[in-house]
Amino acid sequence: MTSHVSPSVTTQKKTRPTIAVPQIGRRPETGALIGTVSVFVFFAIFGGEQFLSAGGAASWLNVASELAIIAVPVGALMIAGEFDLSVGSIVAASSVTLAIVSGTWGAPIWVGIIAALALGAGSGFINGLVVTRTNVPSFIVTLAMQFGLAGLTLGLARLLAGNTSVPLTPDPFSKAIFGTLIDGKFEVAIFWAIGVALVVAWILQMTRYGNWIFAIGGDKESARAAGIPVAKVKIGLFMSTGVGAALVGIIQTILYNGAQTGTGQSFVFNAVIAVVVGGVLLTGGYGSVVGVILGTLTFALVNQGIYYTGWNSDWASLILGVLVLVAVLANNTFRRLALASGPRQSKIVKKGA
Repeated sequence: MTSHVSPSVTTQKKTRPTIAVPQIGRRPETGALIGTVSVFVFFAIFGGEQFLSAGGAASWLNVASELAIIAVPVGALMIAGEFDLSVGSIVAASSVTLAIVSGTWGAPIWVGIIAALALGAGSGFINGLVVTRTNVPSFIVTLAMQFGLAGLTLGLARLLAGNTSVPLTPDPFSKAIFGTLIDGKFEVAIFWAIGVALVVAWILQMTRYGNWIFAIGGDKESARAAGIPVAKVKIGLFMSTGVGAALVGIIQTILYNGAQTGTGQSFVFNAVIAVVVGGVLLTGGYGSVVGVILGTLTFALVNQGIYYTGWNSDWASLILGVLVLVAVLANNTFRRLALASGPRQSKIVKKGA
């Protein structure tokens, strides 16, 4: 009788972990979800009723929404194995462009919006072109763009508008679309962030282009050998990060009725933090939009939640630093679980081909 019972018991003990762990652990957003829930519960306990109020929710949702508009395309770019550190200056440059074109020069607001988006797309195109043509690391290329564009924005603002602060009076329609506050608390940017996330998620999960992005991040040379247009895909991704940054610049300019040449610089590393916490590997080839959204929520919860505890806000940086380190370690663990059933990159390359 023992010989009949033991095998069945041992089989159950062996099979349950092997079924459950891969299903949960191979998802790139698993660690991000754990982090977001943990941080929310932490601040719900120590932040009290004010943190859980509508005003408290608005404070971190507004931060998360603007960050997500940039972080989601940056996440897609990082999945392809590249960085973009120029988004901060693109936010400022597009903001000043809109304010000068439609404020100082008096052109219709839609002309200024198009000019701002074109500046973002053009900056991304230059980044992508230089990276793909020269093979200089994108970290260096986009860092150079970050400083160069910041100086150009400051110089042209003083030359064309005579000041580093450029006012703008938006019309009611553009105010409603880009810069209104719902119920006096929630930025309309929340809906823009949802739209950006849905579009990028659809591209990554449902299209051949999405397969190409994962394949390039997994193994660039194998992807090229499989016929994937690596250079075009990367240039397109750099342009998407530029457009995302320009959109945030437009939203901030219309929301605050003007532009500042120094705005947007915090997005440079905040976007990378959100993406890494969201489960995207720094080496590329692994990540998801859901994870990036969770990463932006985690960042915003820490960034804003600390004020509701009454503690010194300096602790927010410590918490974020710990989160980044834990996220990197967790991402590697979850990736190993994801690859336990077979090499992901080879499957993706075949799909992309």
